[in-house]
Amino acid sequence: MSLVIDLFFSFRSPYSYLVTPAALEIKTNYDVDIQLRPVLPLAVRQRDFFDPDNLKRGIYILKDWPRRAEMMGLPHAWPKPDPIVTDLETFQATEEQPYIYRLVHLGVEANRRGRGLEYAAEVSRVIFGGTENWDQGDHLAKAAERAGLNLASMDAAIEESPQSYQQEVELNQTNLEICGHWGVPTFGINGEPFFGHDRIDSVCFELDKLGLRRT
Repeated sequence: MSLVIDLFFSFRSPYSYLVTPAALEIKTNYDVDIQLRPVLPLAVRQRDFFDPDNLKRGIYILKDWPRRAEMMGLPHAWPKPDPIVTDLETFQATEEQPYIYRLVHLGVEANRRGRGLEYAAEVSRVIFGGTENWDQGDHLAKAAERAGLNLASMDAAIEESPQSYQQEVELNQTNLEICGHWGVPTFGINGEPFFGHDRIDSVCFELDKLGLRRT
């Protein structure tokens, strides 16, 4: 039986986007079952995370992730629209969030259908890969199709029981904390956290120790 690995993931995290190519390679090269565990962004979970008195981390991320994307040969541009609606005076996420809840709930549904990682890779590439107005037209529908899914069917499933999806997102957030971290992307392997898109070598080293590399 394949080892189950959790991938705690945010659809507003550029680093979550950057980890998807390597995560797909891990799924191919190792006897593992990577389960997508979508969480809400820290900007929503912890509304003062990017406050006016502590903008350095946000500014650094905006400078760093494009460098990393360029180095990795991935298309990159800050999303338009931003998946998180922010009050420009307080730098806090607003109460009304028209994008992010749908994104994370769709991520949950994709994982329930066995295509979570593939869906995350395709959708995050649309969001962070330079597609303007990614929320409009058929951008998300085509991304879902490339991942082997049907967006209309997924939306319909969520409409039948929206609370169950939010409960699963909250459970993912709790399990991320139990695993020993708070940020994304984080791989959870046997209860141990491996945080960061640039820790893939550590993930592979751990899986090699467990003898899970496919021959």
